[in-house]
Amino acid sequence: MPDRTPHTPRYLDTPEDVEQFTRTIAHTKQLALDTEGASFHRFVDRVYLLQLSTREQSAVIDPLPTGQLEALGKLVEDPDVEVIFHDADYDLRLLGQDYGWKTRNIFDTRVAAQLLGFKAFGLAALLDKYFGVTLDKKHQRADWSMRPLTADMLAYASQDTMYLHDLRDQLYRELESKGRLEWAKEEFARLERTRWEPEDPALGFMRIKGARDLDRRELALFRELVHWRDALAKQLDRSTFRVVGNETLMDIARQRPADAKTLMQIKGMPRGIGERHATEILEAVERGIAVPDAELPQFPRAPRWDKDPAFDARVNALRTVRDEAAKRLELDPGVLGSRERLESIARRMPQSVDDLYEIPDLRRWQIAEFGEAAVKAVNSIASAPPAAGQGGTPGSGSAPSGRRPRGGRGRNAGSGGASSSASPESNPQVSLALGSELPDDVHPLPVNTAASNATPDSTAASSGEAATSSRTAAASGAAESRPATLPPRGRSGGRGGLGSRRGSPPPASAPNGGAAADNAASSGSATGNSTAPVTGPIANPSSGGRAGAPLRKGEHKDDRSPYRDD
Repeated sequence: MPDRTPHTPRYLDTPEDVEQFTRTIAHTKQLALDTEGASFHRFVDRVYLLQLSTREQSAVIDPLPTGQLEALGKLVEDPDVEVIFHDADYDLRLLGQDYGWKTRNIFDTRVAAQLLGFKAFGLAALLDKYFGVTLDKKHQRADWSMRPLTADMLAYASQDTMYLHDLRDQLYRELESKGRLEWAKEEFARLERTRWEPEDPALGFMRIKGARDLDRRELALFRELVHWRDALAKQLDRSTFRVVGNETLMDIARQRPADAKTLMQIKGMPRGIGERHATEILEAVERGIAVPDAELPQFPRAPRWDKDPAFDARVNALRTVRDEAAKRLELDPGVLGSRERLESIARRMPQSVDDLYEIPDLRRWQIAEFGEAAVKAVNSIASAPPAAGQGGTPGSGSAPSGRRPRGGRGRNAGSGGASSSASPESNPQVSLALGSELPDDVHPLPVNTAASNATPDSTAASSGEAATSSRTAAASGAAESRPATLPPRGRSGGRGGLGSRRGSPPPASAPNGGAAADNAASSGSATGNSTAPVTGPIANPSSGGRAGAPLRKGEHKDDRSPYRDD
């Protein structure tokens, strides 16, 4: 058990101090690391504080005056140095975005806890469980971009790394004892690919929750309003929901106010913003009204899917064997295999365990634990005679891809072709279930990009008060057989893996729009310089493939499981 205060952290805010400290830890082989951003407050998120600990000392680095931290970056990127995180996903994205660092030797205590079957895997829960340490949460909504930082804030930040070495040791021993260390190593290796890459900002407004409920003319108005709002939020460096919320913009698009008085009567319209910017808002409305009918935006037509009883039967059979294995292993079923992964297996119709290795996001350890039973389950359904009135099994002629497309739907759906698979749903602790990595041509959207912030509530938007950020951990398996109607976003890689407590991950060049508060429900990507997260291994719990993004950072994780199987 560690000392309750292992060591007093040092606060470093000059390049000289950081250089000197880095020299003192140059030969360490383990380094605990964490970051603090300000996506809930700022339009553009970045690293506003960097905390690190060795076994002997801790430091809190102010990155604003200290430059690029080249020497520290070499240490973090050294493959011989194990870098310990708790929920690495968002930290890795910010560090890659701001410094270009690529960590190659990771131990994630959150992932380790999930692989051990813990229901409460937040840092606060784990430190209390093992060491009786209670973390102070009073600064979990703090604006880390403010300067000067208070002594309380610095002490709070240092807690995130001070105990990670001892926690890592405890979890390592338990993984080893349960024979799951190789599982963890496979997940940690996938984390090394975690990064953000740019996406087309022009389509950001279409990825905001609720945009599909608008008709094409309303969508044209909404596009103009989002572009105006995001530009102002960027100018003010303020989260988009703190300017005007998404729902308010949709109401403006529907009501088409012609004067300032009518505009100010719309629910959620902040008085200060309305008084100062009414002319600009009304001009945006006029631009939307002036768009020719032939040029109105529209969503691509999404395919509808015929129900395939044989496919559904295979998925149900796979769920049964997955649940039995999860019970034996004392794991959450979503950790062992999300519904998305089960559908991938059902679609692949493997004839042998070797065939399972062709499913990109299915982990080797998952195959080892229930792969043989999965193959038997699939083949027991494939070999069964068709039910009365049913066409035939995939083995007898029907397409092995599960449900079959039949056309499109949606209020403003166009006549275009099918689009990418849906994105992970967002909720309080969004992260993909283990194994829920998205296909190469489909990727989750960033939470804190400008357009992605729904209004937490109209009062918060007008008063600047932050609404409570949503944060649940869901790993429901959104069926791959029901792709979303948005086009592929042109990024490689995918996010798979265990949950992430962090959210709202916009890159430095991208509008942050920081409001995870309403963005946990909104899967929107930003317009402007938006980027979408391309994931590594362990990322946001979320359904296997519906729109969403990494969780908000800045809070200790809550203790709910991020997995749901429905």
